[in-house]
Amino acid sequence: MEPASSIDAAAGAQPFQAPAFQPAPLPATAGGERPNIDVILDVPVTLSLEVGRAQMSVGRLLRLTQGSVVELDRNAGDPLDVYVNGALVARGEIVIVNDKFGIRLTDVLPAATRQAGAQ
Repeated sequence: MEPASSIDAAAGAQPFQAPAFQPAPLPATAGGERPNIDVILDVPVTLSLEVGRAQMSVGRLLRLTQGSVVELDRNAGDPLDVYVNGALVARGEIVIVNDKFGIRLTDVLPAATRQAGAQ
């Protein structure tokens, strides 16, 4: 997870907004079969989870030390946002599996409502 940049916000810069990905319809094969999806199964993607965001001045940012608490814009227990390549695709909750953190998807957004570059 990458924290929101307080420096960009303080300078008035707007984050990059990538255009929404609109997949092209898959062509039907001669026999009406679905195309082989196996060719893309090894394509790497970036998965990011966002717990919340905070904005602060550069001065306050520089005063943070070990043990400082940064208040986020969400309540405890609110779902996490799940991004794939910068596009919000789902929401979920943190789970612990074999002493490791994981995420359980609780809501997968329909393709029409996914937001690209919302991070």
